[in-house]
Amino acid sequence: MADTKSDYFVPHGSPWPIVASVSMFVMALGGALWLNGSDAGRTVLLLGLAGLTFMMFGWLGTVIRENIAGLYSGWVDRSFRQGMAWFIFSEVMFFFGFFGALFYARVLAVPWLGGDGIGEATNSLLWSGFESEWPTNGPGEIGGDAEGGFQTIGWSGLPLLNTALLLTSSVTITIAHHALKNNNRRLLNIGTLLTIVLGAVFLYVQAFEYVHAYQDLDLRLSTGIYGSTFFMLTGFHGAHVTLGVIMLVVTYIRILRGHFTPNEHFGFQAVSWYWHFVDVVWVCLFIFVYVL
Repeated sequence: MADTKSDYFVPHGSPWPIVASVSMFVMALGGALWLNGSDAGRTVLLLGLAGLTFMMFGWLGTVIRENIAGLYSGWVDRSFRQGMAWFIFSEVMFFFGFFGALFYARVLAVPWLGGDGIGEATNSLLWSGFESEWPTNGPGEIGGDAEGGFQTIGWSGLPLLNTALLLTSSVTITIAHHALKNNNRRLLNIGTLLTIVLGAVFLYVQAFEYVHAYQDLDLRLSTGIYGSTFFMLTGFHGAHVTLGVIMLVVTYIRILRGHFTPNEHFGFQAVSWYWHFVDVVWVCLFIFVYVL
C-alpha cells in the first residue's frame, strides 16, 4: 500500500489504453463509412461504441478498486485533478471548433456567396441570384435551395424546455455536492438521482426534437450548411450528455455503496465538473444556434 504522504503509485501494465485507441478508430471508421452511404458503416460504428463502453467500465472499475484499496496518495489525487481539468479544456476546444465553423459560415462565407464585400465576384460568376440569408442550405446549383426548403426549430419550444432541464440539473448536482461535503447522505442521494432523471429527460426531449425536425420540418444533417452545423453541434452535445448521465449513474451506485466521504470524493467532484461543462456548452448552443 502506498504511503499517503509521499509515495506515488505506479500502475501495473494495462490493456485499456490499447482497447480505447482501437475502439475510437473503429468508431471513426464506422462514422465515416456511414456518412458516405456504406451499409456496413452503422454496424462498424456500433462495434466501436461497444468497445469504448467496455473500455470505460473496465478501466474506471480498475481505478475505483485501486482507490478503495488505498493505493493512491495525495500526489495521485493532484494528478487526477490536473488530468480532468485538461480533459475538460480539450472538450472546450472541441466545441470551439464547431462554434467557429458556425461563425465562419454565418458571418463570413454565406455573405460572401451572396455578394457582400470580397464575395461580389463569386456571387456574379458562380452563384448569381443567391441571397445571403440565414438560415440557408446553400445555392441551389450545388444541391441547396435558395428558398430555404426547410423550417427551423424555434427557441421558445423544446430548446427552452431543455435549457430549463439542464440549468435545473446544474443546481441539483451542486446541492448534492454540498450535501456530500456536509455528510448529508439523504440529500446527496436525492440530488444525484434528480440530476440523472433531468439528464435522461433532456435526452428524450432532444430525440423527440430530432424526429420532429426530420419528419415535419425537413431539417436534416444533409440540409446544407445550416443542417450540418445544427446537427453536429446538438448531436455531439447530446453524446456528451449521454456520457455524463452514464457517469452519474456509476457515481450514484458508488454513493449507495458508501465510496465517498466528505474529505475524499474527487470521483464525484470530477463528474460534477463535467456536468457543469455540459450545461455551459448547452447555454452557448441555445443562444448561438436557436436564438440568434
